[in-house]
Amino acid sequence: MAAKKEISKRLVIDASVARSAGGEDATYPQSVHCREFLKTVLDICHQIVMTPDIKEEWDKHQSKFARKWRIQMVTKKKFKFLNLSINNELWNQIEKLAKTDKQRGEMVKDLHLIEAAIATDKIVISLDDNTARKFFSQASQKIDELKNIVWVNPDKIVEETPIDWLKKGAPMENERMLINFCLD
Repeated sequence: MAAKKEISKRLVIDASVARSAGGEDATYPQSVHCREFLKTVLDICHQIVMTPDIKEEWDKHQSKFARKWRIQMVTKKKFKFLNLSINNELWNQIEKLAKTDKQRGEMVKDLHLIEAAIATDKIVISLDDNTARKFFSQASQKIDELKNIVWVNPDKIVEETPIDWLKKGAPMENERMLINFCLD
């Protein structure tokens, strides 16, 4: 029987995950969850996507573990670097939809993640649930480009089962899409 071919997805991974990923001796749950998520990405055939802005954030904030992990990803040719033009229409829509300066700031701060996701497989990996994810979810009600963006938090091991999701090929499941995300 032939081995099942793995489906590779291009993942946009926020620097929040890189900052939180602890080494093998880390015990803080978020550090462990982020480390295990990154290790699974490395072990499976998924790739990481970076733009100049994402790379700059990683360079500033990545943990020692994440730096070594990124080198391994490059070595395995699982690192995709993109130079994207700013999507002025998307930026203008976000600016107009933001209800407050705080909301606008949070969305603009992470809009480069969304742009990279739109240009690839529409997947964002980030720890940010209460601000950017929530705001982008609200905006997805009016901005078609945001509706099918999948957003996964590697620290939500019970609610989102991120490792199992990766192992299943990082499918575009409805409950993970911004259009269907809601915070209680």
